[in-house]
Amino acid sequence: MKSYNTWWGKIFNQQMINGKHLLSLAGLIVVAVGCAEPTAEQTNDSIDSLAKSSFCLNEQLKKSTEIMTVSEQPINEQLSLSGKIEYNENDMVAFRSLLDGVVENVKFELGDYVQKGQVLATIKSTQIQDLYQQQRSQQSQIALLEKQIRTKKELAADGLLSMPEVRSAEQELEGAHIELDRIQQSLQLYRAAGSGSFQILAPKNGYIIQKSVSSGQSITAESDPIFSISNLKQVWVMVNIYANNLRYVNEGDEVKVRTIAYPDKFYTGKIDKIYNVFDDNEHVLKARVVLENQNLNLMPGLSADIIINTKNSSGEAFAIPNRAKIFSNNKEYIVLYKDDCHMEVRRIRAVAENEEYTFVKEELQEGDKIISTNALLLFEQLNP
Repeated sequence: MKSYNTWWGKIFNQQMINGKHLLSLAGLIVVAVGCAEPTAEQTNDSIDSLAKSSFCLNEQLKKSTEIMTVSEQPINEQLSLSGKIEYNENDMVAFRSLLDGVVENVKFELGDYVQKGQVLATIKSTQIQDLYQQQRSQQSQIALLEKQIRTKKELAADGLLSMPEVRSAEQELEGAHIELDRIQQSLQLYRAAGSGSFQILAPKNGYIIQKSVSSGQSITAESDPIFSISNLKQVWVMVNIYANNLRYVNEGDEVKVRTIAYPDKFYTGKIDKIYNVFDDNEHVLKARVVLENQNLNLMPGLSADIIINTKNSSGEAFAIPNRAKIFSNNKEYIVLYKDDCHMEVRRIRAVAENEEYTFVKEELQEGDKIISTNALLLFEQLNP
């Protein structure tokens, strides 16, 4: 009986020791969790600056990343109008055939770049055939008249023919030469090629912007233009102005234009003309902006947004390009740049916005740099 009690006591004592160890371990876990859990105050302090990371921009990524210095600008309200890119009508050449005929071949396609003097098409024409026949007939007539004049001069030298008759023949020969020159000039004007065809040459350098001709097609002088050429170095933006916006738009106003193809690219210009007649179909007044198009990104036919600054008295604030903003969890952020290995995600609170910029005041300082392209990519790297 004593041995049994001794055995049970050892077991009981060992279980008590183990229980104490378990309670001590549980207490340590509770303390650790309590220390690790952030307070609401700490959370609020860090909400505006989500991450400071050791992530570094590599050379390849930096080449495609735009870094800009923010500055204070007037807070502008903007009026956004719709419009369309169109050809500069003062630069466009529409070609109509001067003769009737049948198209033998066409050596261009819509959108091709052509150079002045380049052969674009060959057309078979009975009118060219008639001109060649007139040329041959006139050349024969001249040869005959020259022979007759030589004979008459010999007869006149022998006293068998009067000189007035010789002068009359010479005048007839001169008229024949004039007629032959006219025929040859016509053949040159029509770019005659061969016995019955003529060529159409490009009248200037530029792009084929309209084409309505194909091989085997019959054309006349009254037909629609068979092609049009423009160099596209300058285009028109036709702006739609509704009646309720007329008071905000004036000739000479500076505008910014962007297209659906390049929504982050703005082109600066001025309203060059306002057409003082309402368009019957669209019920709008049209205005024109002339833009340089050296890189050919402004393609006629593209829809465009035209942005006009309107006067306001809202003061100044730091202007952040809208492309630099990142939206996450219903909040707006930017990526601050210090150097390639020191960047920071910071929340912003807008005081005003327009089509181009978001304006903030407290979150930034003069001289701060931000990432304006690839901002979302860097945001994800800084907040894995």
